[in-house]
Amino acid sequence: MKSQLFCGAGLMALSVLSPAAYARTSEPALQDVITVTGSRQQVATELAVTPDSGPLQGGDITYLAARTPGGARIANGELSGQMAYRGLFGERLNLRVDGQRFASGGPNLMDPVFHYAPAPLVAALVIDRGVSPVSEGPGLAGGADAVFKRIDYAAGDDARFGHDLTVGARSINDSVSAGGVIGAANDTWRFSLLGAYEEGDNSDYGDGTIGGTAFERSVYGLSTGVKTSFGDFGLDLRRQNTGPSGNPPFPMDIQYFDTDFARLTYTSQIGSAALEASVHYTDVAHLMDNYSLRPSSGMMAERASHADAMTRGADIALAFAQAGGELKIGLDAEESDHDVMIINPNNAGFVVTPFPDITLRRTGVFAEWTGPVGPFQSEIGVRIDRNDYEAGEASVGPALPLGPRMLANAFNAAATDGGETTADAVARFWTPAEKGLSWRVTLARKQTMPGYIQRYGWLPINASGGLADGNIYVGNLALDPETAWLAEAGVDFATARAYVRPTLFVRQIEDYIQGVAYDATPGVADSPVEMIAAMSGDPTPLRWANVDARLYGFDLDAGYDFTGPLRVDGVFSYVRGERRDFDDHLYRIAPPNLTAGVTWEETDWSATLEMRAVAEQTDVSVTNSEAETPGHVVLNLFGTWEMGEGVRVAAGVENLLDQVYRDHLSGYNRNADSDVALGTRVPGAGRGVFVRLSLTH
Repeated sequence: MKSQLFCGAGLMALSVLSPAAYARTSEPALQDVITVTGSRQQVATELAVTPDSGPLQGGDITYLAARTPGGARIANGELSGQMAYRGLFGERLNLRVDGQRFASGGPNLMDPVFHYAPAPLVAALVIDRGVSPVSEGPGLAGGADAVFKRIDYAAGDDARFGHDLTVGARSINDSVSAGGVIGAANDTWRFSLLGAYEEGDNSDYGDGTIGGTAFERSVYGLSTGVKTSFGDFGLDLRRQNTGPSGNPPFPMDIQYFDTDFARLTYTSQIGSAALEASVHYTDVAHLMDNYSLRPSSGMMAERASHADAMTRGADIALAFAQAGGELKIGLDAEESDHDVMIINPNNAGFVVTPFPDITLRRTGVFAEWTGPVGPFQSEIGVRIDRNDYEAGEASVGPALPLGPRMLANAFNAAATDGGETTADAVARFWTPAEKGLSWRVTLARKQTMPGYIQRYGWLPINASGGLADGNIYVGNLALDPETAWLAEAGVDFATARAYVRPTLFVRQIEDYIQGVAYDATPGVADSPVEMIAAMSGDPTPLRWANVDARLYGFDLDAGYDFTGPLRVDGVFSYVRGERRDFDDHLYRIAPPNLTAGVTWEETDWSATLEMRAVAEQTDVSVTNSEAETPGHVVLNLFGTWEMGEGVRVAAGVENLLDQVYRDHLSGYNRNADSDVALGTRVPGAGRGVFVRLSLTH
């Protein structure tokens, strides 16, 4: 239907309704929805970007998040990309996988949250516009939830069988992917089996091969539920095994991530009130090294790192009518344990624990009311969290020199436990759409705790929580929580032929955490930290510190549907980050960028020519030795064909002109077995074709 408009640079959801379809129930003024599979979205003010019709770009759904207003991708590897949103990324965003929050296992964030959301298994990526509601947990800014496919309850008592499967391939790295769900359901029970497998070789680009980018990942599990007179119960179990996978921006590569997920949910109606509760568990075992997938620097330089992370959590919430709207009150708690040990496989005496037996605990309460306030609809919420943290004793093997021993002793003598109380408040207002027009405004105060990397990194090493920039960092036991004050205003306008959704935003952040010079004499090795860092190749180490910052910008998505088969769509994002306590820019801020596409749409096929234009980035952080990047333009050509009911083929050419480009948010290459020079940003993939087959019923 021509009045169905889609943003995201001409990407169009030509999918069919299936039992696995993602059912959208929330307000479009509050969320963007990237539909990965399922039925077309009917509301022009929400997103409907889908990899089933766009460039494949691998199995990392952060590629899709980067196609949304304000979105970007931290390109740290094929399976280690991080979602960025309006200048913030990592643990500052409230990211979930199928509604579940958990701690990543790698100290370098080789397994960011969406590492555990392979595209073949995801039905929708739901992005909290501007800021996350307090009911979804803490976080400094927006957030997102990767909702998995499943066979949902059917209408009658007869069992109905269904499936949602995807098979794809890319020439640029000889990769293949396959996955999805199969199952059955009736009106009282549902059962789904899920699985996915992906593997690929090193990626090519215009000047050669990007060494160390091969990957392997598999997932299997189940999702089941039952409706009883006592309430509805649900159980999700999943196992993910990431095999040897290269990460050229990091000092080491993935040997494995073996991760288990479990979540039990319960919902019930108590009179006119709705009760929701869940308990969840995640266990990550991780090994990385610097010699299996890249040239070794010599026997004594070989290193391997074992890391473990375990998360346990529970939540309960009750929603009921109050003051002309709905009030939701709740309680949630999480506890995560982290432990990291570095060894030399050729020397039993070389062992050190840079992050020893760390435990982070959080207990939170919230109240959130939605309802009318004058001419506006509103969502108003408050959250209070108690955060406690502690660390064990650092240990150093006999093969390590005196410097690390001195630092370990100082760490063990310090007070490494403590606690903080954080408070969030969110007020979002929007007008009901009238003649296609809806105004919206958001005001919020949000806080987030320092990560364990920033607080407890006593040993100067490259562990940076995912920055992958080659710098050596040390922690700071005195870090305060970050506090952001947010103001945002925008408008959603849509007619039968056009739509536009501009947004202006500003974030004033107190105690923003980023790396600063270790002391007042950078480059002069007059401390044990600087001496150890210099021996490791970085004479100017950084320490984590609280600074004052500001982020502000503008983004929009827009499109127009011409008479006939042509349609144009586009997404523009602009964000600036600056320090308020020092004349410098914030680190790792995406440059202005525009993604625009022209689509020719017929009844059962479509074709899109897409352009992604990225401006140069010269507003870089001098403190963090950040390099500038030139602008670039990349063209893609792709299309879809509905072969029959529930059978869809998508194919295309990525990077049509084989442009050599380096995204500003990409990490710096550290793998010598590559055509990419050491210390330069890892380039984007070159020209390649992709094909994908989707089967739904």
